[in-house]
Amino acid sequence: MSDVPPSGPLYVTRPDLPSLDEFIPYLREIWRSKILTNGGPFHQKFEEELSKYLGVRYIALFTNATIGLVTALQALRITGEVITTPYSFVATAHSLIWNGIKPVFVDVDPVTFNLDPAKIEAAITPQTTAIMPVHCYGHPCDVDRIQAIADTYGLKVIYDAAHAFGVKCHCGSVLTHGDLSVLSFHATKVFTTFEGGAIICGNDKIRQRINYLKNFGFADEVTVVAPGINGKMSEFNAALGLLQLKGVDRALARRQAIDARYRTLLAQVRGLRCLLPTGETVSNHAYFPILVQPDYPLSRDDLYDKFRGRNVLVRRYFYPLISEFPMYRGLPSAASSNLPNASRLSRQVLCLPIYPALTDDEVDRVVDILLTE
Repeated sequence: MSDVPPSGPLYVTRPDLPSLDEFIPYLREIWRSKILTNGGPFHQKFEEELSKYLGVRYIALFTNATIGLVTALQALRITGEVITTPYSFVATAHSLIWNGIKPVFVDVDPVTFNLDPAKIEAAITPQTTAIMPVHCYGHPCDVDRIQAIADTYGLKVIYDAAHAFGVKCHCGSVLTHGDLSVLSFHATKVFTTFEGGAIICGNDKIRQRINYLKNFGFADEVTVVAPGINGKMSEFNAALGLLQLKGVDRALARRQAIDARYRTLLAQVRGLRCLLPTGETVSNHAYFPILVQPDYPLSRDDLYDKFRGRNVLVRRYFYPLISEFPMYRGLPSAASSNLPNASRLSRQVLCLPIYPALTDDEVDRVVDILLTE
């Protein structure tokens, strides 16, 4: 199921990638054109096809989602304080620090694992300029309540949508909510371009500013209009994205089947709880988290060691909390007493393997490990 030794480095494997034979024609075309980056034909085609597939107006491709988050904050000229979640990958808060912004952590909802809208207003100060929620595990935030709060207090909303490729909520693509949404195409994600990401926006003026910022601020060959960065996606990554789009629906369908099999097999297991599906949501089944509760025979960490000892790669997403890392734990909002739900979840969650090439027999093997003492 994984060739990663329990004590070895954490490599990322993708057994579901397209074959090399499928990719070779794309490489030949890149060699023929001699265009490797800077918005070449594959980049342009990928933006066009991806916009259609996701049902969004504008997409700006990036070399990775972290640079996308950094740039999104710059594009909206966010300063001061931003309310965000401690229950996420560190890039969420790192993007704020890179922009000189103070993260203010708010607890998560214990059922959805997303930023709890009921806790946001109490964290707003005169320095607050934005909210940065995360669609955790691809499950949509309460976008309507968050937007209502933002509108009341005049705040921007930037969604870290790293997990939310293809996810739909009650009104269509979840990516259309907020001022901007940022996708990840990292190797661990549902849809990958090896490394990559994108900013989703509905405003042509902001999109133009984003495109300036991701290319050093160049407006033309001799004009620099902003202190930008090199965030451009290469032709190689864009070509892989185009190829991946051809099979993404099959991949999502297989993920759905694996998710359903896990839920059926685990339904009666004492001490384990699955994250509940959200009504009116089209999920991408990006992750399969389980909560290891006190009445399970093993602790979460003992269960983690058991899986790794049997060469099955499970992950403790997200542990430790962002707020527990040295660069954040001194913040007043990082106190564990302020974040009881996130603190508890981070010590109970274990994400089981889920990817399109996973077989039913391998799913059964994972469940057998959970069932055996």
